[in-house]
Amino acid sequence: MHVKKKQNWTQPSAHRTTTSSNRRRKAVLLGTVLCIGSGIAQAQQTGDANGAATPQIEETVVVKAKALSAAQKAKDKLDDVPGGTSLVNSDDVEKGRVFTNEDVLAYQPGVFAQAAGGADGIKISVRGSAINRGTNFFRSGILFLFDGLPVTGPGGTPYELFEPLGLSYTEILRGANAFDYGSLALGGAINYVTKTGYDAPKLEFRYEGGSFGYRKSQLSGGAVVGPLDYYVSYTESHRDGYQKQSAGTSRGLVANIGYKVNDDITTRFYFRYRETSNQQPGSLTVQQIEDDPKQANPTNVAQHATRNQPGSTWIGNKTTFRLDGTSKLDVGFVYHDYPIDQELNANSGKWNFTDASASVDYSRSDVLFGKASNSRIGFLITKHLTGDQDTDVRIPGGATAGLPVGTRIRHAEYGGQDAVLHASNDLELAPSVWLTSGLSAINTRRFTEVTFPETDTPYKRTTWDWAPRLGLRFNATPDIQVYGNVSRTVEPPNSWAFLTTPPAFSSGPAKGLARQGLDLKDQTATTFELGTRGKVGNNDWTLSVYRSLVRNELLSVELVPGSGVSTESNASPTVHQGIEASLASLLWQKDGHKVTLRQAYTFSDFNFRDDATFGGNALPGIPRNFYQAQIEYAHPKGFYASFNTQAASSYAIDYANSFYTKGYTIFGATFGYDSPEGWKLFVDFSNLGDKHYVSSVSPTFNLKGSDATNPRSSPGDGFGVFAGFSYAFK
Repeated sequence: MHVKKKQNWTQPSAHRTTTSSNRRRKAVLLGTVLCIGSGIAQAQQTGDANGAATPQIEETVVVKAKALSAAQKAKDKLDDVPGGTSLVNSDDVEKGRVFTNEDVLAYQPGVFAQAAGGADGIKISVRGSAINRGTNFFRSGILFLFDGLPVTGPGGTPYELFEPLGLSYTEILRGANAFDYGSLALGGAINYVTKTGYDAPKLEFRYEGGSFGYRKSQLSGGAVVGPLDYYVSYTESHRDGYQKQSAGTSRGLVANIGYKVNDDITTRFYFRYRETSNQQPGSLTVQQIEDDPKQANPTNVAQHATRNQPGSTWIGNKTTFRLDGTSKLDVGFVYHDYPIDQELNANSGKWNFTDASASVDYSRSDVLFGKASNSRIGFLITKHLTGDQDTDVRIPGGATAGLPVGTRIRHAEYGGQDAVLHASNDLELAPSVWLTSGLSAINTRRFTEVTFPETDTPYKRTTWDWAPRLGLRFNATPDIQVYGNVSRTVEPPNSWAFLTTPPAFSSGPAKGLARQGLDLKDQTATTFELGTRGKVGNNDWTLSVYRSLVRNELLSVELVPGSGVSTESNASPTVHQGIEASLASLLWQKDGHKVTLRQAYTFSDFNFRDDATFGGNALPGIPRNFYQAQIEYAHPKGFYASFNTQAASSYAIDYANSFYTKGYTIFGATFGYDSPEGWKLFVDFSNLGDKHYVSSVSPTFNLKGSDATNPRSSPGDGFGVFAGFSYAFK
């Protein structure tokens, strides 16, 4: 008998012969094999009783490719970038407490993410981005996105919408490696990707609680109904706080709905809303933190300092058009409204910001000069629709003595627009050798004007700049890649930053407040990077070494030398250089039992380059050495136990390098159970040794050897125990 075998699977595109595509081939070949036609072995006859020929039986073997998850597809795409990237799978994060984005961004090389006072306003710095900022400023130096659509605007990034539950995965693209997202910031981009109806349980409930009066709940669910799918998540949380004057509450809603119009057109609408209210404990001295980290700054306590986000809304849409088998077009729109009520000191600040964004991204695959070629052209624009601030009397005294509470003493207007046109190409020069090239054009506009108590000269500026990029990656084997790139970044100041500096009002209730915008230049950097990623045996690694030559970095600067008065302005040239390394190892495996170890190390060497005042001093605010590790045992029935550590070296608090924090090492542990039936349980232990340590600082110009009269530090939490559970109806 003649047996004919058919294979029904699709070869990966020859245009993507990278490390990731080789892995995809393995997934295809490990698919399910279905044999159609039972009883073939008995059909070995040559004819029936009448001598008629027996019909040939055709055996058909169908090999189906195992579907890749959305997170794995994103990881494969990141592996095609010739520079430092990483991906966080939310399934790993949700094995323990998930309170702030510090929990999401843990164990990521090159990322420094530390909470202060247990609130959402954590300090996030990548490659030294926004090194001059503390924890309660808008985030700067990184393009933040939800589902590939921008949150960051000309004013920076407000942080109240960043609820860490409800995510599928998070992409981190460090430095200029975020080029294709339209990011030109020194720190790159962080893209939070929300669950959809395709990867979410139909209904899930999660609850966490523990030390410091902490409790958090989530109700979520999603489904697919024909061509439509949806996901909805509601969360609320409360925390009394580790420190005095650090209580906080939040509640928010995340939702998206997608619709497949046909095989070539899909669209998805996104919605986020969140309210937060956080008391502000203020900064402490290093000695105060060593003695009693639960205390708060006495001034903040006396003034009942709080920061409230009464309700921020982010609405977006992304529509994908598949034009043909080799090209597609993505079109996105965002509306973002984010009012802020700062009750931090004697005066209150009420901010009103509304942004609108639009993005267009066209990509295609071709054969160029007989070589595989992948091209991309994109445009991203974000604009302030409204931007203003009222400064009102909160606690009368000094220049505002005798004025009623709520009296307006200054009104300022802000305007801004960021537009980026970027084009890139990946060309396969030879088998396993790819050349990446790109060029961005950036246009920025900034406007600010004080209109009360009197109108001063408005500040306006428009700038144009260019950011080229050139990279090379070589896949030495299907599992080992070496890469390098040279790129330029261009980072404009936040729109409100122009009005945080002199000249100021010299008399009246607004005395001491800025009256006119100060001219600031765009911060630029040229970065050289070499690295490798891959797998050998049971070890997966990433390693990047970079050096960024920065000009006009936005730091604390003494505008008039010797005056003792410093403000944010453009500094003399600086250099940011470092090492970013991660290693995930399978240490032992037998009969479904596993022991794994993951490690992340960041070396940060940030310095002035022959500054007239500080010479080659180190830039303050980030530890030179930062290490995180976790070892985990997993039982085949779903039980797991892990132990973790975090260690940081001491670092300067001021640009004069006259005063330093102290290095620290803390430990934690997690025990849990992940049931196939949908139950998840965990117990988290943090800071097992109850270590008193500085988690983050707000850098200043010169402490002259002591922070006694100018506290700049925030403590990390002490020993805490947290427990949680979730149940998913699948």
